[in-house]
Amino acid sequence: MSDARKVALITGANKGIGLETARQLGKLGITVLVGARDAAKGEAAVAVLKKDGVDARAIKLDVNDTKDYAAVAKSIEKDFGRLDILINNAGIFLDSRKGNQTSATSQEVLRKTFDTNFFAVVGLTQALLPLLRKSEAGRIVNLSSILGSNTLHATKGSYVYDAKTFAYDASKAALNSFTIHLAHELQGTKIKVNSAHPGWVKTEMGGEGAMLEIEDGAKTSVELAMLGEDGPTGGYFHVGKPLPW
Repeated sequence: MSDARKVALITGANKGIGLETARQLGKLGITVLVGARDAAKGEAAVAVLKKDGVDARAIKLDVNDTKDYAAVAKSIEKDFGRLDILINNAGIFLDSRKGNQTSATSQEVLRKTFDTNFFAVVGLTQALLPLLRKSEAGRIVNLSSILGSNTLHATKGSYVYDAKTFAYDASKAALNSFTIHLAHELQGTKIKVNSAHPGWVKTEMGGEGAMLEIEDGAKTSVELAMLGEDGPTGGYFHVGKPLPW
């Protein structure tokens, strides 16, 4: 079945920034595939989105289960024949919030963090790239963080200089590297790849002290998903402003 509307897949879209991103894209006329590890939670999110007039469909997707990748690709191929937008939104934060604990960060925390925040993004993107190549304007948005900026972490007095959460920060720096490398490989194609910093958002992951509402946290992902032909690729942005790697 073909569909003239653009099709977007958002991972971890049953709550928080992912759900709000789905809502905002849906309001722009995009068909949104709500990726969720728990199928029931995905369907519940879809019900909420449909009340807002969004064309949303739940899709079971555990980013840490590589078997889901092929199933998702097959489903999208069957229903739409292509994928226009992939937003790698799912992520985890397992670090201590009690200051710099780099030397005490366990191998288990590092591996679990990288499995979700880096390896899963790479694997899923690779699996869906053939469908993105069929789009007239494929867009890949990798949800990073300003905490992935090595430049800012190394700069005394910067906004993040004293915010050292090693596993999370390193996973997002690695994700940024993936953005740079994939964008370079795809230069000359119609696919654009960018990293997004949503801001410090009032979500479960954002924790106490977060300043931005969820509506604002979704804006960068939506902007990068809707880039025109002359838009950037291989960049790292927050609401239109480039960030240092």
